[in-house]
Amino acid sequence: MDRQTRDLIRRRAENRCEYCGLRQSQAPWLLFQTEHIRARQHGGADSAENGCLACPPCNSKKGPNQSAYDPATAQLVRLYNPRSDAWHEHFREEDGVVEGLTPEGRATVALLEMNRERLVRLRQIFDTDE
Repeated sequence: MDRQTRDLIRRRAENRCEYCGLRQSQAPWLLFQTEHIRARQHGGADSAENGCLACPPCNSKKGPNQSAYDPATAQLVRLYNPRSDAWHEHFREEDGVVEGLTPEGRATVALLEMNRERLVRLRQIFDTDE
């Protein structure tokens, strides 16, 4: 992915992880990464349409995965896609905890471990809607 595309992705995301909602300013010790929604190894392009901004923990947990099991139904479902899905339709955050509202949301929360203790504490300390 070239620098211009990475810069566009970062601006579009407003320096916020497009999965867990954490802002770069809330975790300045982490360098947020441009992530391939569909991994190159699975035919994904180095394009803005296939890219999103992710904090390193979410990026490493997602890896090349495009699907995961919904913990409520044990069904294999696609993951939340920041380019085609609206965050508020798949997730809600209360007191720092992100809850999946749909099969895709629940599977994404589980796979990315979005409620790791440190992330929950950061979301509790900082208002992610700033």
